[in-house]
Amino acid sequence: MSTIGIPGLILILILALVLFGPKKLPELGRAVGHTLREFKNATRSLTSDDDDEDEAKRKEQGKDGAAKAAAVTEKDALDREKIEREIRERLERERIEKEIREQMELERSRMEKEQQKA
Repeated sequence: MSTIGIPGLILILILALVLFGPKKLPELGRAVGHTLREFKNATRSLTSDDDDEDEAKRKEQGKDGAAKAAAVTEKDALDREKIEREIRERLERERIEKEIREQMELERSRMEKEQQKA
C-alpha cells in the first residue's frame, strides 16, 4: 500500500478548492470536524457503558451477590436533576392552584352571603 505524500495532499487541497470554492471550504471543514467529534463521543460512550456494566458485575460478584447501586454517571445526574426540577415545579403549581381555589371559594361564599342579604 502506498501512502499519500506531500504532492498528493497538495493535489487534494487544490481539487477541493476548485470543487467547493474558497467560501465553502471552512464550512465543509467545520462539518467534517463536528461529525468526527460526534463519532468519537458516541464511540467513547459505548465503550464506557460496557466498562460500567462490567464493573457493576464484578462488584456484585465480589460482594457475595449483594445488590449495589451502579455509579451515577453525569448523564444520570443531569436526568435526576431535571426530574427533581419538574417535580418541584409541579408541586409549586399545585400549591398555587390550591390557593386560587380557596380564594375563589371564599369569594363565592361572600357573594352568596351578599345576595342573601339583598
